[in-house]
Amino acid sequence: MIGLMAMALAVAGPLEKCELPSGWEEVDKRRTAYVVFGEVHGTAEAPALVGDVACGLAFRGDRLLVAIEQQASDDAALQAAWALPDERFAAALVRTGWAGRKDGVASRAMFELLVRLHRLRTGGRPIDVVAFNGARDPAQAARFAALPGQGPHEAEQAENIRLADSGRHDDVLVLTGNLHARKQPVTRGGVTFEPMAMRLAAAGAVTTLNMADAGGTMWNCLMKPGVEVPAGQGIPKDAIECGAHPTRGSADLSRPAYIGLGAAPGENRDPAFDGFLWVGRTTASPPAVTTPPGR
Repeated sequence: MIGLMAMALAVAGPLEKCELPSGWEEVDKRRTAYVVFGEVHGTAEAPALVGDVACGLAFRGDRLLVAIEQQASDDAALQAAWALPDERFAAALVRTGWAGRKDGVASRAMFELLVRLHRLRTGGRPIDVVAFNGARDPAQAARFAALPGQGPHEAEQAENIRLADSGRHDDVLVLTGNLHARKQPVTRGGVTFEPMAMRLAAAGAVTTLNMADAGGTMWNCLMKPGVEVPAGQGIPKDAIECGAHPTRGSADLSRPAYIGLGAAPGENRDPAFDGFLWVGRTTASPPAVTTPPGR
């Protein structure tokens, strides 16, 4: 807990005023209801860039909703923490489903993003958040259960974001894994389903951005070298190693983080995305909470 409180104090500082990242003006011109940032989980850079966008929009006076890929079943606890004053927020946030996640979703960078956004909110900026991942209750799960493949999960995500917005915000920023951010169907194991961003488009125009980077490290969970799992069997927990792993990325653009439409320089255009978020060289961001609260 001491480490998290120090982290919160480091993020806090004086109330910041920030500029929108380079390239955002092109996204602005599209005037879409939702902007979906498709990341590869476990970097420090992707959440930081989304935080810069949120900060810039907030200081412009926009009403914001920032949607994060935490469990929807924890959203009530997140909203209760969000209503607290700054000095109590970090400790309350720990108790909203962060413990036990080792896959980069509940990273230190994500924790810092929420602390930063909460401080902007308590400073008078109109920022809301929602945890949108998965079914929020059994009734929602039952309504989408007949969809093929991963379709139920994607439909739950989209509906949770849409309901949290309900047209009350000028901008909705969604930070999620880049599979969910695709605007074209995905086929896995011979089954085709609609990703979250594709279903979200039914509720309003969507701009999707795919993460591009120069390589570095990411915190994720991978199969241990040399481990083989027989076909049809589940992967045992001891076969997975979570930690900072190297990633190749694409060509280094030798420039600060920015946002663009179309294909990232040096890459072929993927029609499932409208543009990209260039984050530069990546740094692995470990889990924010490594022990259950109270220990």
